[in-house]
Amino acid sequence: MKNLIFFIFILLLVWSCSTTQKTGTSDKNTSVQIDSTEYEITIIDTEFETWYLMNFTPSKDYSNEYYRSRNLIGVINWNDYYNRGKYHRLIENHIFYNSSVDYGIEVNRKLFWYFKFIEENYRIRLLK
Repeated sequence: MKNLIFFIFILLLVWSCSTTQKTGTSDKNTSVQIDSTEYEITIIDTEFETWYLMNFTPSKDYSNEYYRSRNLIGVINWNDYYNRGKYHRLIENHIFYNSSVDYGIEVNRKLFWYFKFIEENYRIRLLK
């Protein structure tokens, strides 16, 4: 009996520690979060990763400074749309981007290409 209770306890412990993964393709959430302590960017958009892999090539790569300057423009426009409530179905949160912090080329590159993705797929001007 003790072994059975111990087994059930271990099974529940493993089940509660496992990660859950949401499946489905109908989620069109386009949230962007930048974690400034770890310098990671989280883009929650089911279509972006595929688009990014199909459109980004090393021949289209730019310097980190180029990405930083363009991202500053994109973030200002994004936050302006958010504050005005424009495109509220797409732009659901504020982006906290500090231009004096170097987030690294990976974060800056991904954010820049996400802005390009939004411009191309939803016709929202962010980088201009």
